[in-house]
Amino acid sequence: MVKFYAAMLVLALLCLLSISSSVPLHDQITPRPGETCGYESCPKTEPGVLNVHIVPHTHDDVGWLKTVDQYYYGSRNNIQKAGVQYILDSVVKELWEDPKRRFIYVETAFFWKWWVRQSRRVKSKVHTLVRQGRLQFVGGAWSMNDEAAVHYQSTIDQFTWGLSKLNETFGYCGLPRVGWQIDPFGHSRELASLLSAMGYDGLFLGRIDYQDKRTRLRDKTMEMVWRGDDDLGKKSDIFTGALYNTYSPPAGFCFDVLCDDEPIVDDAGSPLYNVDNKMTLFLNYVKKQSQHYRTDNVIITMGGDFTYQDAAMWYTNLDKLIEYSNLKAAKDDLKIKLFYSTPNCYLKAIKDANPVLPTKQDDFFPYASDPTAYWTGYFTSRPTTKYFEREGNAYLQMVKQLQVLSNLERHNEFILNELKSAMGIMQHHDAITGTEKQHVAHDYERILSTAIDDALLVARQAFNKAAQGDSGKAPLFSYDRCHFNESRCHTSETSETFMVTVYNPLAWGVREAVKLPVTYGHYEVYAPNGDKIVTQLVEIPDEVKRIPNRRSEATHELVFIAHLHPLGVKSFYVKRVSTTKRAIANGSYLEWISGEGVRSDGYLDRLNQIADVKDLTNLGLDAIVDEGKEPLWEDANGTGAAFKGTMKKRETDDFKISFAYYPGCLGNNEVPANRSSGAYIFRPNSTKAIGLNVESVSEISGDLLSEVRTKIRGNVLSIKRVYKEFDFIEHEWLVGPISVDDGIGKEYVVKYQTDIINNGEFYTDSNGRQMLKRKLNARPQWNLTLTEPVPGNYYPVTNEIYIENGERFTVLTDRSQGGTSLVEGEVELMLHRRLLHDDAFGVGEALNETVLGSGLVVRGKHRILRSKDPVEIAKSVFQMHLPPVVFVSDASGLSYEQWMRLENCKKFVKTPMPDGLHLLTLEPWGDQILLRIENYKTGAEDSTIEIDLQGIFNGIHIKSVKETTLAANQWLDDYDKWTWNTEGDFYESFNKKYGSFEAVNKAVDGPDVREDEGLKIKLKAKEIRSFIADIEYTD
Repeated sequence: MVKFYAAMLVLALLCLLSISSSVPLHDQITPRPGETCGYESCPKTEPGVLNVHIVPHTHDDVGWLKTVDQYYYGSRNNIQKAGVQYILDSVVKELWEDPKRRFIYVETAFFWKWWVRQSRRVKSKVHTLVRQGRLQFVGGAWSMNDEAAVHYQSTIDQFTWGLSKLNETFGYCGLPRVGWQIDPFGHSRELASLLSAMGYDGLFLGRIDYQDKRTRLRDKTMEMVWRGDDDLGKKSDIFTGALYNTYSPPAGFCFDVLCDDEPIVDDAGSPLYNVDNKMTLFLNYVKKQSQHYRTDNVIITMGGDFTYQDAAMWYTNLDKLIEYSNLKAAKDDLKIKLFYSTPNCYLKAIKDANPVLPTKQDDFFPYASDPTAYWTGYFTSRPTTKYFEREGNAYLQMVKQLQVLSNLERHNEFILNELKSAMGIMQHHDAITGTEKQHVAHDYERILSTAIDDALLVARQAFNKAAQGDSGKAPLFSYDRCHFNESRCHTSETSETFMVTVYNPLAWGVREAVKLPVTYGHYEVYAPNGDKIVTQLVEIPDEVKRIPNRRSEATHELVFIAHLHPLGVKSFYVKRVSTTKRAIANGSYLEWISGEGVRSDGYLDRLNQIADVKDLTNLGLDAIVDEGKEPLWEDANGTGAAFKGTMKKRETDDFKISFAYYPGCLGNNEVPANRSSGAYIFRPNSTKAIGLNVESVSEISGDLLSEVRTKIRGNVLSIKRVYKEFDFIEHEWLVGPISVDDGIGKEYVVKYQTDIINNGEFYTDSNGRQMLKRKLNARPQWNLTLTEPVPGNYYPVTNEIYIENGERFTVLTDRSQGGTSLVEGEVELMLHRRLLHDDAFGVGEALNETVLGSGLVVRGKHRILRSKDPVEIAKSVFQMHLPPVVFVSDASGLSYEQWMRLENCKKFVKTPMPDGLHLLTLEPWGDQILLRIENYKTGAEDSTIEIDLQGIFNGIHIKSVKETTLAANQWLDDYDKWTWNTEGDFYESFNKKYGSFEAVNKAVDGPDVREDEGLKIKLKAKEIRSFIADIEYTD
């Protein structure tokens, strides 16, 4: 008995040690003798035999019909029977039972949620499975991102975040080698380029257009080499394979609790015995599939949405499938071999077979699953969610930058990571797309809003430190986040004196029109140097005031122009004054000095000009003239609004803006002809949109801006705005609530009509980074049969769409939208959708967003450019995507004199980035920093640019840098890019080649030679280079 108690005491002490020690008892990451991972762990294929790669997998949406947490915990199974924690629990158990079994996992958001909740014993098992290649990660981003509505910056971020977790936990053996985009609804060229730069060896797709797939199956071109970027050339090439059956198992072979297929019964004495029949069906299936591919390898995906909650069902049957299929194949001399595998191992087998592959140089948009199902509606679905995601990215970039630039405490990284996670979730192909249930959309908004609010602690610390030299020194300002898209801000509305703080996240100087919601009155605004600056008080439109759930007393917006330094922060002092102090309004014009609008002689004449609204409804097509200005025009009696505005240094721009809607098609969805328009599908019931008439017109004119407001039938407000200091025209639009009282869903569009003859050609961006030519009623690689001419010509517009023929007309968007050019000289963008029927692709509810019982109101902006200068356009695109971030703080207890003693202007960079370079990423990386610099020029320009990394930041000394792949999970020197044999050619420019009869040079890929000298690096056209830097602070 004494020995027993002594043994128990020793055991208890060992358990205590294992729990309390943070140091592992042995290295869990490095493979041990006899263990292999990665390609080295792949099963051997046999020559002259059809090698059948059985790939067990699950596809776990990071929110869709249920919220993220509901999916993870298995809650609300009345909606969908899905619980991710049970999938991972079950799979680990079954993998442990048999070393031949394999499994892949994709969504790091779910894996990490599960991982941090596991015991040390379970973690040790998982480490073993990963070290032995039995559990492999593919994709590996935080979520499986969409490819139409996402921006490349957010895509890079969410891959970086997901892969960093795998890298720090599993090292080399946890490295995903293939992209796994099996469910997104179309595929972008830019993502192919990004994945190649991240070091992925291949990419697998699930959904491609049904006509494209039919052609590829016939021609054996389901696997190809995809060039992601013309300027990057072979560096952007990536093997791409389109899966045969999307990502599902063959019919009759789903062995899951969610399926009804018969199991394999191998008891010959049972009346249910079905081995011979099952094996015959399966072997016939793989032989048929193999006829459409070029090597003796086929991949069979065994899984689906949230499968493997009871993994034993799968593996019991898959073990039998492999065993009995191999026996039958040997008996019948079929030369077929089945084995457990992974996408990594299938790709390696393709590489070893060394096939000659076709090439691809365009993208996979738009995607149609049948003649009436064009998945182009989701380019616009839930437009407020799409806008909020853009805001989230702006906040994320800001706080990551400020954490580094302000040298804040490292414990802040916990809340930075919360925002990274939230933004990673938002990139999911059922989140930013707007293709989720309504309660899930609300949960996405909750997740992101909470993360933003928490992360703003970093901004407050940084701004207080910038102003006072200490992040915790009193007075601490609140730096409140306002809802400018609804023209509401509690602090500016209620405070007599307040401080406005503006941060520029771009590495070059910008000018921004700051608009502060206020009540009617007279205000003085002071620049950081103490000078009063020019303001203009503009009445908030009634349509904005009536936005449902807008809790605001603001009646006007106080407008001033802020001139901001690169990566700089400025604070402005605002106070409400009595009418007796109002500056007179008939003095001479103010000049711009000291970076703000101030008269050189100090005399203030038009400060806080209050602009009256003039009603022009009954004037018809008359000139709206303010003395000394070009006229603005409105067709008050027509269906559109002709606009003539003058931009600085530009000729007069004439174009017409009109609004219309497509009635959504209604049907029971039982056959394609009865397809309804829904969250995914855009299907109007007519090829002609119904135009909306103008109801009233008014004009505002002032020293900073002039605008024409057009109220349009159907709850639409259109504001055309010209700023005196800017080279663009701003079009602000408000749509909603969309009426469905007639029982018909509606899809609202704006049309910009010009005199340009664009010959059915237009250009849209690919995830905000490169422009692709589109041709009306055509596809680059197959002959298109089009029964839906409107949705079949819609393409995703992340940032930019333009038409040209000598001159160019460009529209920039503030969120992702669907766009096209259906008529010569016209650009069309879809703004808002409200529908009453589901499209039968899984959501199970209509896209009918409401607020307080009324239809959702959406407010946004377009920026119209006529320039063809690539740098000017690029900078405007960047500023639309990453605008200055504005905060407001109550300053009731702060006098002007006290405010002047603060440091109200802070520059974090020494000099602006040269034209062509963009600081894409600056974020903490443990004790180091992660730095990404992008060359946004194209090869058509003088494009190689040198920059000295040491000369970028104030107060930061860069001691050394080491370059990584794009996602910062591999050292660049350790990455060896695969090359492939190809048939057909790549061309220097896809855009020049597509639809052109002119000779276009074939691409010539030279060697990738680095010409860096220490910290002086060179970036070629379209390159993004990533570095992990050792730094020390000098301030």
